[in-house]
Amino acid sequence: MKRYFTLEYWKDDGWFVGKLKEVPGVFSQGATIEELKENIIDAYRMMLEDENIEAEHPDVTCTELGIEV
Repeated sequence: MKRYFTLEYWKDDGWFVGKLKEVPGVFSQGATIEELKENIIDAYRMMLEDENIEAEHPDVTCTELGIEV
């Protein structure tokens, strides 16, 4: 299954820095935009692997949390 996300990026001190707008916490950087794209894909995949490890752990508990702002 292929999913599509919005890569928001900017230039910072000579590096292209970016994040996936739809997935909080997935950030990366690269010397070129192509390198940034490769690195952001790797960061997303690592995040998914971390979620899968947590989901398989028997002591993990999830609960819904409502926060009023």
